[in-house]
Amino acid sequence: MLDFVITILIFLMLVTLLYAVWSLIGDVYAAFFSLHQEEVISSLVSDVLSVFVLIELFRTFTDYLEFHRIRLRVLAEVAIVFILRELFIGLYAHRLGPLDLLATAALLAVLVAARVAAIQFVPKRGQDGS
Repeated sequence: MLDFVITILIFLMLVTLLYAVWSLIGDVYAAFFSLHQEEVISSLVSDVLSVFVLIELFRTFTDYLEFHRIRLRVLAEVAIVFILRELFIGLYAHRLGPLDLLATAALLAVLVAARVAAIQFVPKRGQDGS
């Protein structure tokens, strides 16, 4: 039953990803012909980064179907991409202060350390519950 739910979620993620790419193409077209360049480019930056997050989430769900578990490395990568998306959007909009940047840097350091630890300490066959 869980595999069926994950398969449905993968299908929905694929549809969402296709919609996001279509929206991205529309934003690129609008960027060339719009009088409000700043708003369109801000939307374009947000859409591009959102597509990266959707790709990582899609990869996480397909990884679950293949291995029947979610690996810490993949979760850390998704979190890193999402945090970087929010950081880039905040920096582009000029709405992040110094404390926000320090907190984001600390969070990214923890996530990168978790990813490195997940790669360095791979469980041996039989220790991961499979």
